[in-house]
Amino acid sequence: MNPVFESAHRLAAMIQRSEIGCEELLNLYLDRIDHYNPTLNAVIVDLRDSARAEARRMDSEKARGHSRGSLHGVPMTIKESYNVAGTATTWGNPAWKVNVTQEDAEAVKRLKGIGINLHGKTNVPLALADFQSYNAIYGTTHNPYDRTRTPGGSSGGSAVSLAAGFTGIEAGSDIGGSIRNPAHFCGVFGHKPTWNLCWSRGHSAPGDHRTDTDIAVIGPLARSAKDLEIALRAMAVPDAIAARGFSLNLPTFEGRQLSDLRVAVWADDEFCPVSQDVRKRVEAVATALRDKGAHVDSSARPALSSAQSHDIYQRLLQATLASGTPDAEFGTLLKQAAKYAPDDRSEAAAVFRNQTTRFRDWAGANEDREQFRWRWHEFFQNYDIVLAPVTPTAAFPQDHRKFSERMLRVDNSDIPYFRQVFWAGLSGVSYLPSTVIPTGLNGEGLPIGVQIIGPEYGDLITIGIAEKLEQDGFRFTPPPAFAN
Repeated sequence: MNPVFESAHRLAAMIQRSEIGCEELLNLYLDRIDHYNPTLNAVIVDLRDSARAEARRMDSEKARGHSRGSLHGVPMTIKESYNVAGTATTWGNPAWKVNVTQEDAEAVKRLKGIGINLHGKTNVPLALADFQSYNAIYGTTHNPYDRTRTPGGSSGGSAVSLAAGFTGIEAGSDIGGSIRNPAHFCGVFGHKPTWNLCWSRGHSAPGDHRTDTDIAVIGPLARSAKDLEIALRAMAVPDAIAARGFSLNLPTFEGRQLSDLRVAVWADDEFCPVSQDVRKRVEAVATALRDKGAHVDSSARPALSSAQSHDIYQRLLQATLASGTPDAEFGTLLKQAAKYAPDDRSEAAAVFRNQTTRFRDWAGANEDREQFRWRWHEFFQNYDIVLAPVTPTAAFPQDHRKFSERMLRVDNSDIPYFRQVFWAGLSGVSYLPSTVIPTGLNGEGLPIGVQIIGPEYGDLITIGIAEKLEQDGFRFTPPPAFAN
């Protein structure tokens, strides 16, 4: 295999064995970016000069027997929404092109602390709010398996950078599937952590934000499950205040076998139907686990309905997304919400009401969420994981029309474009961790991923199971057009 497609931990081992140098490896990635990135538009901020200087320092340190950490010298790109000192953090918003930050995000500091060498930033949609990755500053990012298709969003550039061999490892963020759907659409691994597991300071809009956004998380993407674990262990840290009294002690899958597992399978749902291709891949992973001796149950569910879960998720999500809206724009939302009759139960009416909700109503939704968290907790006393789709389909064709004009084609039926967020919200609203594994390509040559959902703080368990499944064939395969 071309070294650029190796996992990050194997690349680090190659460097330590002097099979390749830090600068030599970096140049392999930069050469690929020069050759292929104009076609894909994944890497949109170039940090090669500083990265080359850093690679030379790392080679010198290696020659003296010094290592910065487990990923010493591994080149990395990162989602544009992270602060990287000396670069603009725009979130795809032209008004923020001047938002040049002076300090790395905490997660960037932590990843540098284990030896990564940052050489670029990757593309996002406007406000990180789409299942596609395009904006007025940097343009459109394309899926390397089919350039007419979306790579996913909002960490679309991150997933493409990995799949096309532009980087050793990546990091994104997720409030509505923004790590998971790009991993699924681009055939790589991704992990949405338990909420608040990773300190997200420095992953924010302009300003010195100290609060952790409800539901939103930061987390890794990679070409192997082991890399997810390495990056998550670096990124998972209490904030500086909590660290005075708290430390992490996450359970792992170490010492256990797939035959030990109790697996619930949620392969489809009437509330958000999935394509036959997607359902079959969830069932294929379930079959692989059953063949290993795991107990597999296709009817087990926590004590909540799909509609309830989605409703509470939307109430909390929309309020969160609108919370940073400028006063004038929020005033427009209030006027729009007032146009709907009290008995109007349309999705449009619900969106505007949720975006302008009163604290009393938000608190009620939050209490419902807490009830769900406990029901999930009780469910995970009897089951270790849930297998589920990531989204209803494989990567869909690029569609840059207004949101209100978009629909998603699922086999022979259309569903509202944003209904597909159901599968992300299923775990997201209740703060549950979810690891996405690739399962290979469908008949159109497009990747399909599957979610492994676990209990809160079961992050290393879902990643550990992903690693076992990777060894059994659920692994990354380079896109044919970019495999050389």
